[in-house]
Amino acid sequence: MTTSPILDRDHVWPFLAPSHVPVDVSHQVILYVESLSVSFDGFKALNDLNLYVNDGELRCLIGANGAGKTTLMDVITGKTACDSGRAFFGQTIDLLKHSEAEVAQLGIGRKFQKPTVFEAQTVFDNLELAMKSRKGLWPTLMARLSSSDIDRIDSVLTTIGLSGQRLMLAGSLSHGQKQWLEIGMLLVADPRLLLIDEPVAGMTAEETDRTAELLTSLAGERTVIVVEHDMAFVRSIARTVTVLHQGSVLAEGTMDQIQNHPDVIEVYLGEEA
Repeated sequence: MTTSPILDRDHVWPFLAPSHVPVDVSHQVILYVESLSVSFDGFKALNDLNLYVNDGELRCLIGANGAGKTTLMDVITGKTACDSGRAFFGQTIDLLKHSEAEVAQLGIGRKFQKPTVFEAQTVFDNLELAMKSRKGLWPTLMARLSSSDIDRIDSVLTTIGLSGQRLMLAGSLSHGQKQWLEIGMLLVADPRLLLIDEPVAGMTAEETDRTAELLTSLAGERTVIVVEHDMAFVRSIARTVTVLHQGSVLAEGTMDQIQNHPDVIEVYLGEEA
């Protein structure tokens, strides 16, 4: 017997809406990561890592496989415990004291590389489910959308460029459209910080350009951190780039600065630079 997607907790709970806890960004920094270290069976996935991201910024994280990008995202979102260090959301919210579900409720949304939309449901229904999932199982099944909820979904559909596909089954969307829908499923919860993992992998050139426009448009009102291997895409959206290597920050700066940094050229960019 196939499980109904509405009952699939692994799909539902990551889209919990923020609890609107005030985030103190009086110093203009929304994410503080300091001296963070994580080891797995003696391997240091993160090694005394420091990262500071400004409120409203679009930050790109790059680095070779094993550099620590995924582990960093896992610690920030409460999926992985660290050995030492600190991670704060704004001035006062200690992320290390919160579970994965609680971090989502604080206003941090994460999108993984592979889209996990409900393919047997319409685009609109996917967004509706994401919006209502914060209310628990039975309220989710029974609740009706208010006019403001519908307006919110319509606004998100416009933002992600899927207004014309609102009644289409998500399984009929292109790969790029599924990626945009999953971003929309985060946006209906109105997060302050978005963590986006390899958003353009497998996309056409046109979809890649549209994704660049989408992520750029989200920055400002929200903070967006993008993990990506496609250097052409990074160049198209980056204001500040952080390069990870062996679990630490190797370099940080504008794309021009990163491209000309001798250590980055040696260990990561090579001929790409």
